[in-house]
Amino acid sequence: MHFSTFLALKYLKPKRSVASVITCVSVLGVMLGVAAVIIVRSVMTGFGDIWEEKILDFKPHVSLVPQRANVLIGEDVLAEKIRQLPGVTCVTPEVDTRVLLSYKGSVLAPVILGVDGEDFSKAYKVGEPLAGTFDLEGDSIVLGRHVARQLGVWVGDEVTVYSPKSLASQDEVFLPVKWKVTGIFSCGQYEYDSGYVVASLYNVRELMGMEKGVFAIHVKTDRPTDPVAFGALQNELARLAPRLNQISWQEADSELFGALAVEKNMTAILMALISVVALFCVMNTLLVLTVQKTPEIGLLKSLGFGKLQIMSVFMIHGLIQCTAGIVLGLLASWAVLSNLQKLVEGLGRLGVEVFPASVYGLEEIPHRIIASDIFWAVAVVFVFGLLASMIPALLAAAKDPVKALNE
Repeated sequence: MHFSTFLALKYLKPKRSVASVITCVSVLGVMLGVAAVIIVRSVMTGFGDIWEEKILDFKPHVSLVPQRANVLIGEDVLAEKIRQLPGVTCVTPEVDTRVLLSYKGSVLAPVILGVDGEDFSKAYKVGEPLAGTFDLEGDSIVLGRHVARQLGVWVGDEVTVYSPKSLASQDEVFLPVKWKVTGIFSCGQYEYDSGYVVASLYNVRELMGMEKGVFAIHVKTDRPTDPVAFGALQNELARLAPRLNQISWQEADSELFGALAVEKNMTAILMALISVVALFCVMNTLLVLTVQKTPEIGLLKSLGFGKLQIMSVFMIHGLIQCTAGIVLGLLASWAVLSNLQKLVEGLGRLGVEVFPASVYGLEEIPHRIIASDIFWAVAVVFVFGLLASMIPALLAAAKDPVKALNE
């Protein structure tokens, strides 16, 4: 074993001194910093994964909308051509608009999806009905779970639907209609369960005073996250419908993903500051150690040890502290993430609600560990640990051996 390493390990042996206490605090600080960064990054990555999955399951992957007019004519012919493209799993011509729903004095303004009954189950992965069926025949409507809860309705009740045309048109009067609730869906995402209802394409057309046409053609593919395959599909759609605008799922929810990315990075930076503060403790430990070991430093220099050898003793001492903190931090983050839901539920029983479903729209807290997050967390600690160890090491190496021996 190299003498510098041997001496650094010797200085690390626990003793009943201030330096030993500060060393333990430094290691614990590094541990908490590393664990906090990995846990936060993993949870934010999990949020991104869940939201992406929910978006891809519920919303269209590509929407074709008119460039100028509000209504797209000839949708059936175009939809049939799009269905023949490779990778396309579902094509749904739809009339989607915001309406007013009323029931016994309660009023909501969800988005209504006017779609053929057979296409609804294919295009919108909402699982089995929470209640009733997804039958859109006749004057029927299917509600999201939270829409039904807020209105206070259930299967079999009749809701009053007001057309938005009543506000936009001054020359025509659009009377409200009563539709029977035939089913209630729940996709596990609060935004969708509280903001969407479904009715037949024919009924929504009548509600909007339309004789024919749709507002958009929605397309779903089997590889929406594959840039190459998705780009090829968009090129084919541009060839088939050059006069229609394309809105991809990334563009439709760009604000959500952008906000999530910014929040993830800013939170990680704030958490990384914990590690930096902990590394100041490492530097303080080494500064105290250089003062305590001043006579030994003078003795070593008088025996012929060079400045680099003296520096290496203290730098190895600091890096060992960082390494111990990193290892403990990795173990702590693994333990927390493995029992994350249990910890959240335990805090909930104590009255501390850290993950309300009404705010985040998810039933349980998600997480996913990425190797690059671990790498950067460890790399930041090592780099700053090296810098924090260098200052006390330089001070130790700069000591005058004669003065050091007399102290």
